[in-house]
Amino acid sequence: MPHAFPVRVYYEDTDAAGIVYYANYLRFIERARTEWVRALGVDQGRLRTEEGIVFAVRRVEADYLRPARLDDELVVATELVAATGARIVLDQAVIRGGERLFQAQVTLVCLTEHGTAARLPAEVRRRIAPNLH
Repeated sequence: MPHAFPVRVYYEDTDAAGIVYYANYLRFIERARTEWVRALGVDQGRLRTEEGIVFAVRRVEADYLRPARLDDELVVATELVAATGARIVLDQAVIRGGERLFQAQVTLVCLTEHGTAARLPAEVRRRIAPNLH
């Protein structure tokens, strides 16, 4: 079942045409990923300070399907597609009233503070992908 994160479109999110500026969809899905991880009980701050590990976006494949506008109430749905030792793949969609406006597949990698690849700790893997471990 996808994680749902509500978003309201504010004036600052729109462009001169009154629609959501394309780059802001990436901000919306970033916030939703953070809340998804938090809801699974993973503290990213603790992961960074205690394990020296962070998540970084490696790839985003995005499709802009329909515009969102000022004051729209949106939901960002986040769903796990795959998880390996150091990689997480998610499907994310921005939805308004059941209509899909934006969709993306996002690949995250686990990195050390020096930017080298790292394996996710086993407990984090179990929380993120309990059915795979």
